[in-house]
Amino acid sequence: MIYHQSPRHVLLHGDCLHALRVVPSQSINCCVTSPPYFGLRDYGVDGQIGLEETPEAFVQKLVEVFREVKRVLRDDGTLWLNLGDSYAGSGKGIGSDHGKAVFTDTNIAQTNWKKTDLKPKDLIGIPWKVAFALQSDGWHLRQDIIWHKPNPMPESVKDRCTKAHEYIFLLSKSPKYYFDNLAIKEEAIWKETRPSGMARNGESYRNKVKHANDKYGGGGTSFQGHSGLYKANGELINPDGKRNKRSVWTVTTKPFKGAHFATFPPALIEPCILAGCPEGGVVLDPFNGAGTTGVVAQQHKRSFLGIELNSEYCRIAVERWAKNANDS
Repeated sequence: MIYHQSPRHVLLHGDCLHALRVVPSQSINCCVTSPPYFGLRDYGVDGQIGLEETPEAFVQKLVEVFREVKRVLRDDGTLWLNLGDSYAGSGKGIGSDHGKAVFTDTNIAQTNWKKTDLKPKDLIGIPWKVAFALQSDGWHLRQDIIWHKPNPMPESVKDRCTKAHEYIFLLSKSPKYYFDNLAIKEEAIWKETRPSGMARNGESYRNKVKHANDKYGGGGTSFQGHSGLYKANGELINPDGKRNKRSVWTVTTKPFKGAHFATFPPALIEPCILAGCPEGGVVLDPFNGAGTTGVVAQQHKRSFLGIELNSEYCRIAVERWAKNANDS
């Protein structure tokens, strides 16, 4: 079952649900992963997830997988789950996560839309179906993050907009969990250099507070001044010119020539790992694919456990990790 082991990486080859059952409980700091999309592609391996007959069967399978992920996470652990959506079709097209039909009669996707309540051209809503199912299974659904793609896959569709986003769901095992917000702060639009409480534009700080309380009903703890955001006592919220990371992440897709399938952009994974796993901790990806999560974990001095069903993808991942180690 162990395909590869090194000081920084462990890669297990096999079905993720079975492989997770041999991982010790509470041994993982965070999980960053992107499961196969529903009805999209046949990876040529028996037992693969994504070709279930109905969306409900797909969702239930992921609930079972992430129930095991929850077990192996520490109590302060988090799950960062990337999921794309797809559309119901008439069975005449090839499956795609970019808006074409996913219910087909080909060997690529054996899903039968006639066994569902979906109508042709319906958006299935897979990401939210999975998120709500995990929430019902005990996960804390903390946030939906929008992955905005500036370079989305072109679509020939003429009766809706071209899809240019996917979701990343942040879920936690417990109400309180590890989250290093300082590690992923972003540049603020402004940077305040004057001492707090100074008069600004001829209006005293006290009058600003009074104006804010009058406008917003009083009792507030902060208000927006011309130079930025202040607490009610005049203390700057972001004097270093940084702000809390927003929930829309603009990250371009980048092809990886070593694989014929879609891979995580490293820039998308980086904030998940920096916020969710302390240095020296362990990151898990039960759908390892080409091993991009392991590359980013390695770059930021985190250990990594990956699980992959396809032996060819295991080979690609190990080669990438070795090259990354030599280049760093």
